[in-house]
Amino acid sequence: MNTPLIYVRRRNARRYILRVDDEANVRVTIPRGGSLEYAKKFAAGHAEWIAEQITKRLDRVAVRNSEKSVLFRGESIPLVIEGNTVCFGDQTFSMAEGEDLRRRIRARLFELARTELPGKVLELAAQYGLSVKRISIRDQRSRWGSCSTRGNIALNYRLVQTPGFVRDYVIVHELMHLREMNHSSRFWKLVHDAFPRTQEARDWLRKNGRLLAH
Repeated sequence: MNTPLIYVRRRNARRYILRVDDEANVRVTIPRGGSLEYAKKFAAGHAEWIAEQITKRLDRVAVRNSEKSVLFRGESIPLVIEGNTVCFGDQTFSMAEGEDLRRRIRARLFELARTELPGKVLELAAQYGLSVKRISIRDQRSRWGSCSTRGNIALNYRLVQTPGFVRDYVIVHELMHLREMNHSSRFWKLVHDAFPRTQEARDWLRKNGRLLAH
């Protein structure tokens, strides 16, 4: 085993303990009454486990270093990582040991979408005199939103990554389906009349959609 080990005596420890921290440092805790000689044998007996843990930590550090920013509310926001704390924009959250960074960011965005988007749907629905029965937030790969004949609206959680006007366009688009359940010229006139920035929003999605979390 070529990895340097850090041996620490803990009077309150009841057993020998191996730990590999986020920087791939290996610590061996020696309990009260324990010996350094046995601690070395203990570590040697777990050499394979230590190697696996070091590889995981180094891989995670590499992933973190490759994640420089995240698209959030239409802007590329620097991603700041300190220990297990991750920050971008006004968002701050913690990561569990061994948790995948990209997956954790997606989970945070999904959580934020579930908090923000339903209220915005109801606000715009009231503005246009429409009634929505149910609102759901989904991880949709190829759709920004959908509207059923029953008045249920589903939205892609990634809308929290888009500019506000793009988010609103998608919501208005789905709301107009409550009046016209198709994509006819009549439907598009409803959308453009209700939301004059429709073309601008569609252009933004075509250009930047691939940059959203996946």
